[in-house]
Amino acid sequence: MRVVGAGLGRTGTNSLKLALERLLQKPCYHMWEVYSHLDDAPVWTAATRGKFPDWSTFLRDYGATIDFPAAAFWPELMRAFPDSLVLLSARDTDAWWDSCIRTIFSPDLPEPPPIREMVDKMWEHRFTSEISNEKVTKAAYEAFNDRVRQTVPPGRLLEWRPGDGWEPICTALGLAIPDEPFPHVNTSNDFRRERAIDDEKPS
Repeated sequence: MRVVGAGLGRTGTNSLKLALERLLQKPCYHMWEVYSHLDDAPVWTAATRGKFPDWSTFLRDYGATIDFPAAAFWPELMRAFPDSLVLLSARDTDAWWDSCIRTIFSPDLPEPPPIREMVDKMWEHRFTSEISNEKVTKAAYEAFNDRVRQTVPPGRLLEWRPGDGWEPICTALGLAIPDEPFPHVNTSNDFRRERAIDDEKPS
């Protein structure tokens, strides 16, 4: 495991997934992986109750983790993989909230039952149970990021923002910068189209 992602969703994590897979030549565990492996959802749900898997076995096929559910367990993962880089993807709080309320916080978001349970427990136990409350959720977002900054040793932490591109990641990993544009995918509109969220309904 080369990279442990500690950033919340809607901070460029899907773009980072593609970028890290290009750099590391191994899969990156992102929320989309759970949709392909529904049996993983109960494992993450159990982890919210403190019943952790053997991380090295559970994530043996991956070279990086990004986004929820793994980002909710960045403290456990950074200990399980002591040589990994901890990557905190972040963006302006207001922009993050505006993106979330149109996508992952949308009441119209369809989820299979195992994922719905996993996500609900994840927010409740590892972030905030009041995701519909703008003030509370913005404060939780800032506190989550500040905890990462204050906990991870500076030499092991990379804070990355959408628009930073390849250079900081490649420098931190000691890899050459690819001669191709950094991927930019999964805008709010892309997400809503992919997940069939009705734009005629308020979000």
